[in-house]
Amino acid sequence: MSFKRQIAAGLILFLALCGAISSARAEPFKIVGFGDSLMAGYGLGPGEGFTDKLQAALRAKGRDVAVANAGVSGDTTSGGLARLDWSVPDGTRLVILELGANDMLRGVSPDIPRNNLDEMLARLKQRNIAVLLAGMRAAPNLGADYQTAFDGIFPELAKKYDVPLYPFFLDGVAGQAGMQLEDGLHPSAKGVDLMVERILPTVEKAIAAVPGGA
Repeated sequence: MSFKRQIAAGLILFLALCGAISSARAEPFKIVGFGDSLMAGYGLGPGEGFTDKLQAALRAKGRDVAVANAGVSGDTTSGGLARLDWSVPDGTRLVILELGANDMLRGVSPDIPRNNLDEMLARLKQRNIAVLLAGMRAAPNLGADYQTAFDGIFPELAKKYDVPLYPFFLDGVAGQAGMQLEDGLHPSAKGVDLMVERILPTVEKAIAAVPGGA
């Protein structure tokens, strides 16, 4: 009788482990879009923001993902650094890091966003969370020296931390009529569609590079 009970207990344990493994495998690949108003979806309606449309595009290609919106309008790299740890929860597999535009618009020294982004990348690496770095470009009116220093932040850090770089988050949208809201700074719903279309291959490669990626 005791032997039969041992077999039954072993079978129950085996089935429980199989169920736990199956549940873990069924969990979606978690992505966090961490940035400012460009990520948050400023001025857009429900479902029109970058993270919502990126999630829809990835799912349409058969990828089991959940893309969380951790964008905060007006955020600088200093603000992002201060909230990084609690804004990116445990279990996150990939962070799309998009910050720096507000630092640039305020004309702060490029050393500040460089140092803040450096620290963010170091912390995420320490947590074994993959990163896709989304670059930004300085406005021409800030001068050639500022533009060179600011624009160079993103490829420099991508190389240092060996993370993929999407050179310009607003590629195809910045300065384009119909792609931006009336403020001339933020993407329209149509602009977001183009942003997602252009960044999608880079995001897919970043996912594929993560062990067990979706």
